[in-house]
Amino acid sequence: TESRPSVCVSLQTDDTKHYVCGSIAALTNVMLTFPIQKVLFRQQLHGVRAIEAVQQLQRDGLRNLYRGLLPPLLQKSTTVAMMFGLYQDFSRVSLDWAKGTGIPEWITRSFAAVMAGTAEAALTPFERVQTLLQDHRHHGRFNNTAHTFRTLLSEYGVRECYRGLVPILLRNGPSNVLFFGLRGPIKEQLPEATTKTGNLVNDFVCGGLLGAGLGIMFYPLNVIKSRAQSQVGGDFKPTREVLLTVWRERGGSLAMLFRGAHLNYHRSLLSWGIINATYELLLKIV
Repeated sequence: TESRPSVCVSLQTDDTKHYVCGSIAALTNVMLTFPIQKVLFRQQLHGVRAIEAVQQLQRDGLRNLYRGLLPPLLQKSTTVAMMFGLYQDFSRVSLDWAKGTGIPEWITRSFAAVMAGTAEAALTPFERVQTLLQDHRHHGRFNNTAHTFRTLLSEYGVRECYRGLVPILLRNGPSNVLFFGLRGPIKEQLPEATTKTGNLVNDFVCGGLLGAGLGIMFYPLNVIKSRAQSQVGGDFKPTREVLLTVWRERGGSLAMLFRGAHLNYHRSLLSWGIINATYELLLKIV
């Protein structure tokens, strides 16, 4: 009887540690990489070169460099917590359900990854507000995160906060499947680590390579999302129509559609390296 409380605490800690570690890992990443993300966003939205995007930020001034930081801090810390935590929870439930059915484990884990990604999309409003605060065309209209949320809700309603939901859903599920499915096999191909530093480096490389690859693969969806979410009010255009609009505006050029992808590659390499390494390190500590 005396041991029961400690067992309950242990189970509770085991259930929540993936959420806590994922959240702290995401906070660390956002603080370090936000200026790079802002340059990338300008490239996605306007199709300009990296140097032109940097010049735009210089004209905006240092005061506006971290404008829009709060939404990605809230959004990323919550979505990454959900990504790792819900994946573990859905995996456990799916594997228990699939016992004795003959369903391969990779299918149940892929299902868990898709479910986690779909649940993350509930936080689309944070990406929506981040887009508006980073777009210099809206600097005069939206003051900060709270003001942007109030304006959208009072003038347009909840639905406006979910503009761009479809490309986010198309991105989240498949990218989660690939991330969790390939994380183990990639790490196994790296040189065996015999020290804590070696393990940290391997986790960074594994997460970075996956993040960079997935960032390139799903880059067009992020371009569509940024374009859709930069609009305030008006009709909700289908994802295909937004893609065709961007395609025509950029001269039907695949290179122009992927403008900014090289910076996204390096940002994702750094971001997901930081997230994966910090997450695994914190798991060991917790």
